[in-house]
Amino acid sequence: LILLPFQGQQIWSATFGGRNITMKSMFEQPNATQNYLETYGGFLLHCGATAMGVPMGEDTHPLHGELPNAPYQTAWVVVGEDEGGEYIALGGEYKHTVAFSFNYVAQPLVKLYAGSDRCSIKMTVTNLKQTPMEFMYMAHVNFRPVDNGELVYSAPCTAETARLRKSIPSHVRPTPAYLAFLKELEQDPAKHNVLRPELAFDPEVVLSFDYLADSEGWAHTMQVHPDGTADYICHKPAQLDKGVRWICRTPDQDALGMVLPATAEPEGYHAEKAKGNIKVIEGGDSYTCEMEAGVLSVDEAQAMAQRIAQILA
Repeated sequence: LILLPFQGQQIWSATFGGRNITMKSMFEQPNATQNYLETYGGFLLHCGATAMGVPMGEDTHPLHGELPNAPYQTAWVVVGEDEGGEYIALGGEYKHTVAFSFNYVAQPLVKLYAGSDRCSIKMTVTNLKQTPMEFMYMAHVNFRPVDNGELVYSAPCTAETARLRKSIPSHVRPTPAYLAFLKELEQDPAKHNVLRPELAFDPEVVLSFDYLADSEGWAHTMQVHPDGTADYICHKPAQLDKGVRWICRTPDQDALGMVLPATAEPEGYHAEKAKGNIKVIEGGDSYTCEMEAGVLSVDEAQAMAQRIAQILA
């Protein structure tokens, strides 16, 4: 793992199982900027917390909020052992204060256990004010797609349950083939579950799902490779109740956000407020979410596919 302790505490790059699972981008290394699109190539970006998503209409917030490239005031490395074994972790604090508006602290933690092909990711946001704070969050986890990879996940995928984003953000230039593909997906969203090279994910497709969890509260998502191994992420819908999927396959960028666990869909503050998707953290209270990301072996992927089938049954 390559992490940026003082720039958003991003996971810039992740390599597990001998392969780099990070999206392909135009950036060989991060740039020292808070502008989202001027340094967008990381594996994990924390998004939020005062707003999140693509600003539309009345929105004045930056793309995906202030957290993705936030200048952390402190960072630390933790080495220890718990019930999961020996680990090394990176944590830190970013305090965001705007007079008369916001005063919160974000405290992420990325933990890697010895011998593991997955890392655990945790984010805690504490409202330091005495009054309630509106809150939005998304974990923008960007895997690298593979041709003919199959998406297997614990959410129903039908025209009734999958929500396709049909609005076109200002940074997207649609083609007739792209618009036709969106119409196909609206009628049959399952068409995107196998990443066939000819599918028009250029410039991007965004869907949202309502994930189902197992008995321990975890929802699961895999990209199963043709060789039977898989990229993997799990999250808790009780914490992050919107499962956003973002796929972008262009000559310059190749990315699979197979699930971006979130508190809201990524349409910006005002659109999500109108849907009732803004969370509230009471004065002095904290919000915590957790997830795990990495890769699975052939045997682990087969076992996970069975587990997902049981959740959906």
